[in-house]
Amino acid sequence: MRKLLLLPLCASLVSQSFAVGSWTKLTNSLPYNYGAQMNLLSDGTVIIHLANGGDSYGNSWVKLTPNARGSYVNGTFTNLPAMHYTRLDFSSQILKDGRLYVAGGEYGTGKSNGEVYDPLTNLWTNTPLPGNVVSDACSAILEDGRVLQSLVGAKTGTVIYNPIDNTYIPGPSTHGGFGEAAWVKLPDNSLLQVDINSKNSERYIQSLNKWVVDATVPVNLYDSYGSETGAGFLLPNGRAFMLGSPGTTALYTPSGDTTMGTWVAGPTIPNGGGTPDAPAAMMVNGKILAAISPIPTSATHFPAPLYFYEYDYVSNTFTQTTAPGGVTSLNHASYYGNMLDLPDGKVLYGEQGSKILYVYTPDGTPLTAGKPTVTKIVPYGTGSYAMTGTLFNGISEGAAYGDDEQMATNYPIVRLTRDTNVYYARTYNWNSTGVQRGNRPDTAFFTLPTGLSPATYSLSVIVNGIGSDPISFTPGTIVSLNHNPDASALRRFNAVAFGSTLTLRFRVDAEVSDGSPLHMQLVSVDGHIVHQEQISGSGEFERRIDLSQHGKGIYLFVLDNGKGRITRSIAVQ
Repeated sequence: MRKLLLLPLCASLVSQSFAVGSWTKLTNSLPYNYGAQMNLLSDGTVIIHLANGGDSYGNSWVKLTPNARGSYVNGTFTNLPAMHYTRLDFSSQILKDGRLYVAGGEYGTGKSNGEVYDPLTNLWTNTPLPGNVVSDACSAILEDGRVLQSLVGAKTGTVIYNPIDNTYIPGPSTHGGFGEAAWVKLPDNSLLQVDINSKNSERYIQSLNKWVVDATVPVNLYDSYGSETGAGFLLPNGRAFMLGSPGTTALYTPSGDTTMGTWVAGPTIPNGGGTPDAPAAMMVNGKILAAISPIPTSATHFPAPLYFYEYDYVSNTFTQTTAPGGVTSLNHASYYGNMLDLPDGKVLYGEQGSKILYVYTPDGTPLTAGKPTVTKIVPYGTGSYAMTGTLFNGISEGAAYGDDEQMATNYPIVRLTRDTNVYYARTYNWNSTGVQRGNRPDTAFFTLPTGLSPATYSLSVIVNGIGSDPISFTPGTIVSLNHNPDASALRRFNAVAFGSTLTLRFRVDAEVSDGSPLHMQLVSVDGHIVHQEQISGSGEFERRIDLSQHGKGIYLFVLDNGKGRITRSIAVQ
């Protein structure tokens, strides 16, 4: 619950310098005051909710498009069609097909419905929720592309949205209430939460479609007056980090399976502050940029001022940075703001009641652990391509909020550059929505922007602002990269599809097998393992695989000797 009194910005000048990042104001201003949401579309543009309905309520949206040099600071705004319903503080997710899903809204806004925006048609479509109140609630993209949506009005209930047929089915209930709790996606694809006004935690296990009880948190993450907490993140070291409303933090180490993990108390938030409904963002350097304001003094009073800190998971410490505009603090509470990770490695920041947006440029260099790789790009229809690689979903989900307003960016963005010009392709149908997938193969499709001139471009895949090494890409050609020194030892690879049967023929040299069994997989573009087996020895091999349950599309052939892997893309037309 929030107090919806908009205050003018007021701040004191900075009296010291900080060895951290810096803020830059966008050149252009929003046509209306910022509302309560911003999301990165898979074509590199940003869709922004506006407050045209009073306070931060509204149903209007604009799109921020970077300029020809790829600058969001100097980008331009264009109006988009309005949603069917006026909303405040609602759920949002980028679907695997590139559309934007929203649902619910605080204080009864949005009522019992959701909507989906399609950037290809520039239209909103209603999603018929089954009679439950969503309110300001959590949601998450599941591995199969569906959305797990919490129902705050039902306290423990969830529904699952299927974007293919635009329907909902009942989902599993939690053991405790989630109120306005944060969800954190873990490397095993489970979702972690701390129950409302409790030290109890639990996880949603996707394979079981159920919530399981997890370990007890050593500190209170909820304040004494309400059901608010701060954002949660998966850190680069594989631990979850939760920011608490009463100035506490906690760190969770997952078990990797359905058994309980372990919690320990994290550092106290400085300056007597907390994170009641507060935005934060995982930056490309692995640090977390967090908005921090005083602990609430009642269920409806969230005091000023607002400070900004960077949390360093390596040292487990907070360091203060400046507020937007180069000032020390802002004269309002933390819930006014939102953050979003941009493809250029910066963080976009907007505030309710303001037409001005800022970007935060972190110091340091992007984490190598979050760097995607591209192994192959093959044409897939006119202007469309299928690509394979690794880490297409990054370290974490990116920016987050205390409960609602999911602004995850853990999906691949394709950037093309030539001379000084920057272009973004539209990606879709990425195989995974997981995080910290390591060297497991990832796939995604992209479509070139309209009117792209025939030429050779430098191509990078970007996730949460961290880009792959650039590769040379000429539209209409196949790009194949050898990231494995043993890849040349897979000889005479051939794949032929006839009817529903895929025939694989290949030769493995002795240097690959090295006397050890080889693990072979055929993986579909949606991440399902179609076939797997152990192969012993070297020589000629032939395998016939039934694709009747999978159909046409891109498949990835993987051969792993325990030291490295060889991959080949297969397009079944």
